[in-house]
Amino acid sequence: MIHFVGAGSGAADLITVRGKKLLEEADVIVYAGSLVNPQLLDYAKETCKIYNSAKMTLEEVLEVLFEAEQAGKNTVRLHTGDPCLYGAIREQMDVLEERGIPYDYCPGVSSFCGAASALNLEYTLPDVSQSVIITRMAGRTPVPEKESIESFAAHQATMVVFLSTGMLRELSDRLIAGGYKADTPAAIVYKATWEDEKTFLCTVGTLAETAEKNHVTKTALMIIGDVVAHHGYQRSKLYDPGFTTEFRKGTDTL
Repeated sequence: MIHFVGAGSGAADLITVRGKKLLEEADVIVYAGSLVNPQLLDYAKETCKIYNSAKMTLEEVLEVLFEAEQAGKNTVRLHTGDPCLYGAIREQMDVLEERGIPYDYCPGVSSFCGAASALNLEYTLPDVSQSVIITRMAGRTPVPEKESIESFAAHQATMVVFLSTGMLRELSDRLIAGGYKADTPAAIVYKATWEDEKTFLCTVGTLAETAEKNHVTKTALMIIGDVVAHHGYQRSKLYDPGFTTEFRKGTDTL
């Protein structure tokens, strides 16, 4: 059996209970070494064979999975955060399905959740933003034209930008061209939930300046929107004494 496991946002103790159990039981672990906290490998048993996929091609990863499966071994493919986001798991799953190899998927805590925790931030504040756009800048891997930064910026929703730390001047320009004001609150979160986590509050117009000043060149998320300032929101209706729910009668019914 092959288990795709989300490693969590960084801190070794933020892996799920299920994910930790799968690591402890694994005979083979293939982990994304460029991003996954190596402390997670401490959960592996002494006899476990460990491969760093940062130095491997897709074909080499698959060959390890095939050999382990043929030998009747239990394998964990360990991805950063939750692998449903920029995890490149579908291309692996499709080949496994073609080969008739069973697999499952254990979710993890995404780094965008870890970034929110680093800032004590709520992405969805009533009357401020009720939507979160997760996206990235186009680099060597393109982004569909219909998903441009400008088109998303027009919504003025909360935006979390992955994989774009080296393109912050262009990101700022495109966010402003799409509709955000230059003074819109923003934040840069470096290595969310890791021991060397750092957070920087800034604005859309000062993203690049802030990163350069603090020597942040990679492994960071950018959060854009008024929720970063957490001002001007309305109280939740769910806990309003005047609001009736299935479980509580509010004063609006009196």
